[in-house]
Amino acid sequence: MSEYVRSRIRTVREARRAAPRATAVAAVLATLATLGAAFGGTADAVARGPRPVADVADASDVADVYVAPNGDDRAPGTRAAPVRTPERARDLVRKRVPRQSADLTVHLAPGTYRLTRPLVLDARDSGGNGHRVIWQGSRGTVFSGGRAVRGWRPVKGGAGLWSAPAPAGLDNTRQLYVNGVRAQRARGPVPVTLTATDTGYTASADTLARWRNPSDIEFVYPSGEALWNIQQYGLGPWTEPRCPIGSMTGTTVTMAQPCWDNSTRRVEFPDIPGRSINMVGPAKLTSGALPGYVENAFEVLDQPGEWYLDRHTRTVYYRPRSGENPRTADVEAPVLEKLVDGRGTGRAPLHDIALRGIEFSYATWLTPSSPEGFSEVQAGYTVTGPEGWKTQGLCEYTPGGTCPYASWTKMPGNVAISHGRDIEFSDDAFTHLGAAGLELGTGTRNATVRGNVFTDISGNGMEIGGVDAPRPGGDADLTRDVSVTNNHLYALPREYHGGVAILNGYTQDNTIAHNQIDHVAYSAISMGWGGWPDKIGKPATANVSRDNRVSNNLVFDYMQALDDGAGVYTQGLTGSSLDNGEKITGNVIHDGWGLGRTVYTDNGCTYVTVEGNVLYGAQANVLSAHVDYRDDLGNNDPTRIVGNYWEQGDPDGNDKGVVTSGNHILADPSKAPADIVAGAGLEPRYRGLLGRTFAADSVPEAPTRVGDFAADGSLYVTWNPSYVEGGSPVTSYTVTASGGSRSVSTTVPAADFKRTAYAVVRGLDNGTPYAVTVTARNKAGVSEVSLPAAPVTPTAGGPGASPGALPGAPTGVKANADATAATVSWTPPKTTGDTPVIGYRIIVSDGRGIAVTGRDVLVSQPRAKGMLRVIGKLRPATAYTFSVAALSATGAGPSTDVSITTSSE
Repeated sequence: MSEYVRSRIRTVREARRAAPRATAVAAVLATLATLGAAFGGTADAVARGPRPVADVADASDVADVYVAPNGDDRAPGTRAAPVRTPERARDLVRKRVPRQSADLTVHLAPGTYRLTRPLVLDARDSGGNGHRVIWQGSRGTVFSGGRAVRGWRPVKGGAGLWSAPAPAGLDNTRQLYVNGVRAQRARGPVPVTLTATDTGYTASADTLARWRNPSDIEFVYPSGEALWNIQQYGLGPWTEPRCPIGSMTGTTVTMAQPCWDNSTRRVEFPDIPGRSINMVGPAKLTSGALPGYVENAFEVLDQPGEWYLDRHTRTVYYRPRSGENPRTADVEAPVLEKLVDGRGTGRAPLHDIALRGIEFSYATWLTPSSPEGFSEVQAGYTVTGPEGWKTQGLCEYTPGGTCPYASWTKMPGNVAISHGRDIEFSDDAFTHLGAAGLELGTGTRNATVRGNVFTDISGNGMEIGGVDAPRPGGDADLTRDVSVTNNHLYALPREYHGGVAILNGYTQDNTIAHNQIDHVAYSAISMGWGGWPDKIGKPATANVSRDNRVSNNLVFDYMQALDDGAGVYTQGLTGSSLDNGEKITGNVIHDGWGLGRTVYTDNGCTYVTVEGNVLYGAQANVLSAHVDYRDDLGNNDPTRIVGNYWEQGDPDGNDKGVVTSGNHILADPSKAPADIVAGAGLEPRYRGLLGRTFAADSVPEAPTRVGDFAADGSLYVTWNPSYVEGGSPVTSYTVTASGGSRSVSTTVPAADFKRTAYAVVRGLDNGTPYAVTVTARNKAGVSEVSLPAAPVTPTAGGPGASPGALPGAPTGVKANADATAATVSWTPPKTTGDTPVIGYRIIVSDGRGIAVTGRDVLVSQPRAKGMLRVIGKLRPATAYTFSVAALSATGAGPSTDVSITTSSE
């Protein structure tokens, strides 16, 4: 008798002891009948045990496969006798596909499937005879790469600190989740003064060397635009590199290689100082290579919601948030780096597979913890390898450069497909993940990604194609015909803040449409890549891209952490003509926080059409006019910007091939065309995705990049908002200035902060240095405290007192008008006076005064980036004058005027 049948008989015997005789007999007969049907025999045959799978009758060979978390992998995988693991189900499918005469479904019962290794799929797991293999889950079906952390106890003398033994198999991880809520890896200010050296740093004291496990410590280099006393640490304002410490000896900090060289030694053009040959950002970390903060150190485990894994003692430490009890909480530590690994090849692709109704959760990515670190270029692409800094993707521009140009290392997906054909992901969730969520890699085509949720992902939400083969080549490696529609991507990336929601490399015939993307750290959609030698007057690098469409998406609250990006960011050649170039149409994109655009056609970008979009709430709407140095174009840049409703207000014209025509000034977003607004974002049948949740309600993530300046008895404070809100909107922020023997706090409604982008703390003592922190509040409570801003000191009679130096006059003031509205644009004043510019005032000749505030006001000043505002409620065929003046904490500076006459109706 087989062990499987023995287990079923034991179940029946237990039932018999607990029930009357007649009921027990009926249960035995029913069980034997079920088993007989499952194995194609009688009850007597069941007693002899199931036949091997290879001997099962033809009807079983093509039957669906059933899987349940409480199943048994020795079972046949029927409805009555499911197997336990997806891996066993895959093996059963492999035996049935050759006889397949219809779609074959793997039915995944609700519950958590704890994978001990990735579910690897290859050509053998494909559909057959024109039919598909469908992996069908339902709400509550979870593929997990995590291990439950149990056995929590308070740490003696730890003042709120708890610990637990690391579960079996957990050697390292970068994430921890408590009741589905991501905990913050322990972080804090660098406790010493660092001076950069060729190999790392010299510290002012041996503090770090005396910390436990110094080689596990990671230095983080947050970027964004330099603002007030906020430093720019990274490799461009769109990046956030990370490098581990290699070793510590006394005050000598030796950084891990190759991360250090790849982040500090990138090759520059010898005749263009400061211009790296990769033509993306600086050649070395800014701010003298100093880190912004330290992460993964036990000694900075000081706030509720923070955790630390001591790999040497195999102990997990955690400081619970208010209301959490680690003994009863579901605490998960991701172990696997991949959950599903689709490994097709050019000759033997994985094909005709659908994965539906599955939640992919609790996977990590350990490369950033290795000596490779995370030497970012942009959008999660990194420089890797011992000589990456001087060769990777630099092609003909440097001796020994590897080709193709601008080919870097892509962040992997926790769910990944390569060389897949006719692949579908629908009604899935990608959440609690440590790399990119979904990667549709090299050679993937005819793929559908529809009706999914992507959230709480460390890096990119999803990736299509790559940048390692931009030139036309073998058709088998081409990524094409990918449809990404009606997905909700939000509250990401959580760890690698330069990541994007959707990354599309060199591909063809892809459609990204009807998605909602909101609350993201950097750009929402990033297209193309590479091919920007126009910065040095060289022709664009050829690639295979063509006929890609970005249409009818709703994008808002993007660029919440970093700068120099967009709602849709695109670069490189997008086709060979305007006919087959990239089309960006029918999108509604609004309310970017960082310095950037709604649509950004960056260097090397040619043959893009931007048409029929609604664009507002950014420093500018569309950036274009890049010279294409290919001889047959005559130094033009063929691009169409037509029929948009925007604030930019550029007049019709043709600037080096950039045709601007038929656009409309949008004075009031509520007056945007109803058909464009209604057609953007999730279509009606998919709007239920907006209500899907994957964690308990929690407090928001802490605000980032806190900066301030001092005035008389006060501080002006700015920060980046909490874009991970924890299940309910942020309602307010509290700013606390601590100095001397006291602290002073002020609370501002979130709506007020969004409007002004700063708060003022008053009633401070002049002559006392103050350090400032910020917290965010939602209905669940108060966030972790932010990292502090560098201390500043209010001064009596100094900035903010009268009299004082006022800002200069704005420059380059222009206006463009239609019948009822005008776009007024200007460049910030060259001098700011005693304090930074915090706003502008526009006086209209009809008597109105318009207050101009917002993040763009603050962040455009240091680099003198242009500003604009739309003035509505104008009368047709009427002359107007607009007077623009800058405001600081000291007062208003002189104004600059511009006059214009509105057009007739």
